[in-house]
Amino acid sequence: MPVMHRNVRYNCRVIFLNKKILLIRPKISLANSGNYRELRWFTPWSKARHVEEYFLPRIIQEVTGQESVPFGDAVLATKDTCLGTEICEELWAPNSPHIEMGLDGVEIFTNSSGSHHVLRKAHARVDLVNSATAKNGGIYILANQKGCDGDRLYYDGCAMISMNGETVAQGSQFSLDDVEVLVATLDLEDVRSYRAEISSRNLAASKVNPYPRVKVNFALSCPDDLAVPTCMPIQWRHHSPEEEISLGPACWLWDYLRRSKQAGFLLPLSGGIDSSATACIVYSMCHQVCLAVKNGNADVLADARRIVNDGTYIPEDPREFCKRVLTTCYMASENSSQDTCNRAKLLAEQIGSYHISLNIDAAVTVVVKIFSVVTGRTPKFFVYGGSSRESLALQNVQARIRMVLAYLFAQLTLWARGMPGGLLVLGTANVDESLRGYLTKYDCSSADINPIGGISKTDLKSFIQYCIENFQLTALRSIMSAPPTAELEPLVDGQVAQTDEADMGMTYAELSIYGKLRKIGKAGPYSMFCKLIDIWKEIFTPREVASKVKHFFRMYSVNRHKMTTLTPSYHAENYSPEDNRFDLRPFLYNISWSWQFRCIDKQVSKLEKKEGISVAEDVD
Repeated sequence: MPVMHRNVRYNCRVIFLNKKILLIRPKISLANSGNYRELRWFTPWSKARHVEEYFLPRIIQEVTGQESVPFGDAVLATKDTCLGTEICEELWAPNSPHIEMGLDGVEIFTNSSGSHHVLRKAHARVDLVNSATAKNGGIYILANQKGCDGDRLYYDGCAMISMNGETVAQGSQFSLDDVEVLVATLDLEDVRSYRAEISSRNLAASKVNPYPRVKVNFALSCPDDLAVPTCMPIQWRHHSPEEEISLGPACWLWDYLRRSKQAGFLLPLSGGIDSSATACIVYSMCHQVCLAVKNGNADVLADARRIVNDGTYIPEDPREFCKRVLTTCYMASENSSQDTCNRAKLLAEQIGSYHISLNIDAAVTVVVKIFSVVTGRTPKFFVYGGSSRESLALQNVQARIRMVLAYLFAQLTLWARGMPGGLLVLGTANVDESLRGYLTKYDCSSADINPIGGISKTDLKSFIQYCIENFQLTALRSIMSAPPTAELEPLVDGQVAQTDEADMGMTYAELSIYGKLRKIGKAGPYSMFCKLIDIWKEIFTPREVASKVKHFFRMYSVNRHKMTTLTPSYHAENYSPEDNRFDLRPFLYNISWSWQFRCIDKQVSKLEKKEGISVAEDVD
């Protein structure tokens, strides 16, 4: 919690016992990268092993009966052990406080953490906690925040207790329960005997600078506990990435829905992988709600009743609950195939959503007619003799009209059905399409929230397969086998001719690699080229790699402005291009990348000369 001490605001952990504050411990290492900007609000405590007197506000004095309490970097000494504390980011720091505290005799470390969920991240958190006690011995107790932070992050719980390098208790990673208490019975003598055998640790401990100790008249153990069994080490059970997608965004959606006081979601369901994956996540949310109610969660039951406006309702069947909270809408045009219409309808039936089918051609015709009346010109699709500019503009009209209709139906569908409330519009652009800019500004990618905006196409395909096997949604089989398409260009002989990967000029698998190298690897065009000629040496020549890298960076820079209006999305990947909070970069680039591309061309020429290949002037 924020605490002002001598006119400086610190982020603090307040430790109390029996209505008495024992210690106010200010945070030493602040999170100030990626999704976090703690230095904007707080100052880190820089006085190691130093304690000052903090005078409590009068309102707190009346509760605790204390005038002042210790404030600073100290540990607690009870009658039978010594406890230290870390706060969130300090566990991840290279000089974590638990190292020096452990050497100074602290046997129990506690951490009140706010660590958000990212796909495949849980193992890193578990490894950090276990390694904290593996080299130095001790007991580590990690408590992590749960739920949506009112923004793009979801905190996934995953509390744990570790002793001497092994996990002894594991909390749930995804749950709709607001509070979960994790307990373990452990023997402090096991910590002492473990440490006594580590000679290098004992040599370092003999020279350590001691921490100030706050004496606490309390014992964690009792004299007659000899017969109490202790907890044994367990094997940590990790969720697969597909399970994480099924559970994490589902919990985030539920938190957002109940806190926003809306009556459900509206999803433009196109019959493709992205919108279908979003529908499956909502369906998974319905499963989680029914399970929580079955397990006696009164808060979830109360929220569900308020959302559906029925004080006696009990959600028991996920399909029935889904029909109450999810409206799906297929918006056909003359460029839509019957296949995608059938796929969307069948999936809606299997998950139980309230489904609407409509045609947007009349609205598109009117909008284009207005342009023709004003300018005297009528744009045509490329296949009908129009220019690429005309064709793109006609595609964008369709996409943007779908966004307008999505919000209209979100506001008035329940009204038309004689029901109260409005719906949140769900977006369906994945992280790879956002990175490439393969979306229309203010189309159906513009929504209230997007549960898949931080998830790659590759992971979404795996998630779809997971839903086929675990939710028995057989409609997804045909969706999986169909090539991804926007269906914005005219059909050829009644069949879809447009595909996403052909439009983008790159595959989704390649996009994921570009994204990780750009954000996580901090690679610009030349650095990315240098890395990829080795990664792709078995499948592409250096000239082909150069062409691919150039094309990606041209498209990335041309479309970067779209990130400024990107729908708030569930943060699930560390290569997200989201501009509001995580990936803060310019949105106006010099798209020619002249110096970088020249460096690539020179390197290609050198490599081809070395291989005895005739050299072209440049690489496109």
